[in-house]
Amino acid sequence: MQANDAQTLVLCMLSDGPLHGYAINTAIEELTGKRLGPGSLYGALTRLESKGLIESLDEVARTRPVQLTAKGREILEQELRSMARVAAAGLRGLGVNPAGA
Repeated sequence: MQANDAQTLVLCMLSDGPLHGYAINTAIEELTGKRLGPGSLYGALTRLESKGLIESLDEVARTRPVQLTAKGREILEQELRSMARVAAAGLRGLGVNPAGA
């Protein structure tokens, strides 16, 4: 999995609300069937925070949840719309109706 993929997955998991690292990874595993390695997960969190796409919240029960910023929501929406266009084009090329996917 590419670093950018890990960042997109993390942003997606945070779209419903704040989560801490373990919960993010659990949600990713439920969605994809695979967990991110600690370096991938925490590297993605660090990069996303440095870009202003997520922000840390106050510690809760020895965990530090993070949440999307307004900029993070905007970037995630742009990325997902782009991915949807690419997926639809690929499905059409395979003779699959993208609406039925």
